[in-house]
Amino acid sequence: MTTITVIPGDGIGPEVVREATETLEALGLGLDLDVLDHVNADTYLRTGDALTDDDFARVRAGASTLLGAVGDPRAGAEYARQVLLRLRAELDLFVNYRPAKLFHDRLSPLRRPEHRGIDCVIVRENTEGLYSQTGGVLRAGTEHETALDIDINTFHGVHRILDFAFSLATRSVCMVDKSNAVPHGGQLWQRCFRELAHRHPHLEITHEYVDAAAMKLVADPTRFDVIVANNSYGDILSDLAAELAGGLGTSASANINGATGFGLFEPVHGTAPDIAGQGVANPVGAVLSAALLIERLGHAAEAEAVRNAVNGAIEDGQVTPDLGGRLSTKDAGAAIRARL
Repeated sequence: MTTITVIPGDGIGPEVVREATETLEALGLGLDLDVLDHVNADTYLRTGDALTDDDFARVRAGASTLLGAVGDPRAGAEYARQVLLRLRAELDLFVNYRPAKLFHDRLSPLRRPEHRGIDCVIVRENTEGLYSQTGGVLRAGTEHETALDIDINTFHGVHRILDFAFSLATRSVCMVDKSNAVPHGGQLWQRCFRELAHRHPHLEITHEYVDAAAMKLVADPTRFDVIVANNSYGDILSDLAAELAGGLGTSASANINGATGFGLFEPVHGTAPDIAGQGVANPVGAVLSAALLIERLGHAAEAEAVRNAVNGAIEDGQVTPDLGGRLSTKDAGAAIRARL
């Protein structure tokens, strides 16, 4: 039996994960769900432990992990970093995979109908860059305070994320950087990109500076197939793409070790403490994250069935208020499962 570790987390995380796990169970795949419902801010505030070694061992022992959301204003940013960054670093989840596909025309914020049909993937390097926690502060708290956050780019990290992006593409790969203003890391990305592009002559190869890429995503997102970028640029562009596809509530993601295949799958909407416990959180992102999870485990037909069910529920308006419907989180999840 395949074991999936589940971390419901904080805020709306447990609410949306419940609908995702019930959807998995409805598929009858025989998955064993190992639920770590104690990994949350309450435990951290009580014990000081964000993710214990025993918790991490249970995650590592599973085939994949489904995460709701982690974070709580009471616990500060360090708590979330201790969970997420430990998982990404120690499991070497170097790929952040963010598909963006418009489910229904009414969800697009774009004026021109012919440009609304976004259907692309943002591939973001997940372990280096500005988010590698490298840097420090000199003369803290004084008028001469100097703060450094260092952008780390290694050949190993850059080459493997670009290689992963090329492996996904069917039409084109667009690499995004800011090499005109950030030359040292930019040169490394450019060199690796050129090398890999020569191996894929059937693909359209393009390059954009990050500001131009953001502009072109808004102007006409249909031009893109796979976009690959470093940690910070990919973070920004993937949220922009999610909004063009209907909002963060519908957006799924995967953090993947491209070598081992292990993945951490999560909706990208965060804990949303302002609506936690009200029963109005959108479960679509969590359900679609579960679909990504089973797809990576080899259940492609079942994953597609889930996406079709989500699409049907959205088309019929059987959704939560953020998508224009009136259903609760629980009823929106049930509406999806009724279409499986």
